[in-house]
Amino acid sequence: MTRVDDLASWHHDWSGLRVAVLGLGVSGFAAVDTLVELGASVTAVAERVDDERRTILGVLDVPIVDAGRDDLPEALTGAELVIASPGLRPDHPWLVAAAERGIPVWGDVELAWRVRDKVRAAEWILVTGTNGKTTTTQLAAHMLREAGVRVAPVGNIGTPVLDAVRDPEGFDALVVELSSFQLHGLPTTGAGAISPHSAVCLNLDDDHIDWHGSADAYREAKAKVYSAARVAAVYNVEDPATMAMVEDADVVEGCRAIGFSLGVPGPSDLGVVDGILVDRAFLDERHRSALELADLADLEPAGLRSPHMARNVLAAAALARSFGAEPAQVREAVRSFRLDRHRTELVAEIDGVRFVDDSKATNPHAAEGSLSAFPRVVWILGGLFKGADVAPLVERHAGRIVAAVAIGVDRAPIAAAFARHAPGIPLVEVDTADTGAVMRLAVEAAAAHAEPGTTVLLAPAAASMDQFESYADRGDRFAAAVRERGAHGDHGGSPAG
Repeated sequence: MTRVDDLASWHHDWSGLRVAVLGLGVSGFAAVDTLVELGASVTAVAERVDDERRTILGVLDVPIVDAGRDDLPEALTGAELVIASPGLRPDHPWLVAAAERGIPVWGDVELAWRVRDKVRAAEWILVTGTNGKTTTTQLAAHMLREAGVRVAPVGNIGTPVLDAVRDPEGFDALVVELSSFQLHGLPTTGAGAISPHSAVCLNLDDDHIDWHGSADAYREAKAKVYSAARVAAVYNVEDPATMAMVEDADVVEGCRAIGFSLGVPGPSDLGVVDGILVDRAFLDERHRSALELADLADLEPAGLRSPHMARNVLAAAALARSFGAEPAQVREAVRSFRLDRHRTELVAEIDGVRFVDDSKATNPHAAEGSLSAFPRVVWILGGLFKGADVAPLVERHAGRIVAAVAIGVDRAPIAAAFARHAPGIPLVEVDTADTGAVMRLAVEAAAAHAEPGTTVLLAPAAASMDQFESYADRGDRFAAAVRERGAHGDHGGSPAG
């Protein structure tokens, strides 16, 4: 046992603890800031550090070691604890070196759980899944806020959970979005093991296999979200993998399994009956009746009417109801909610053609949701597939795809998928490495095949880093190209020869 094993409170003695923080992204910087406040002796190790953070760490008197992947940072030699960025793969040389030296390795989420009592220990509600995490996290927090709960959406959503636990006023609850990277390193026993109020895995599909090493390892990471859940383990009735996770989970006695689906719900489930979202889980008479939460029509203004978004609403409602939100508060939250940008965002309608930005669809499973939402689609797709297979998506949705436009470096799998499963559908390849021209050419090609009633859908099913800074940059460039087309009146509409 080491000194750090029993550190399970902000108020324990962290002074002088020698810590190496590996990576200075958002979570790494928050970890450094937290540890300095705790009185630890911190060294930051990173391949890249922006000027602003370098300046701030200088003020905090935190040394920075600029190290490449294959360098062995001296900071590890005397470290008693390592805090690792969630982006570092388990086989990263720095982590291998820490393991060889017997140095405990935590993530920022584990650190946050251990020091969550600085002000008052908020309840944690955990959200993961291959897709829909951010929207569901935001929805659940919005519903709880409507119920009068002091709550914050944190974690992989962008706000480090360490920032929230140090908020001077504290929170009643934190809705914590967790990626598979963050879950991978979380312990399931000991002082660092999270015991959430409630948790959900929204869905499971192959993703990040290159990082985890196998589909089974990816699934095992996601399943950790349910470990030691105390009140509700929420799962997707239509996704058997999530049900199996709940069945296998080691939860606290009395924790309930709560399902959600777009079908008629059974007792202990949330679902849809005659266009109404209903709750048969959180009421005494659930074997004979249900509580109305919202109409499908309530979802329309917020862009939540599509099947995958409606599932997110039901999952968030299950989490919020488990924490005491009333049905009327859920309904009001749904009515006032607005999606973030780049999530099935309507950019413009030009001559009866809708242009929709779902650049957040960075894998085939995510693209499936937005493709399913529109009956006739000119589909813009491509980028970095990271080993994911786009062919099943093409096969399932060939009947609604009018034409397709392939972008990015991984265009060969797209061409092969269409040749095999949809040879009669026009496919245009945008063959350029010029980031500034990609979306203009893609929008031109898509518009040439679009007729009134059609949706030109950017749902890449792939990561963006081959040609863009981020999925947001990709979506912004798509939107700019669409608006430029509308402003110039170059609306076309006839298929190119």
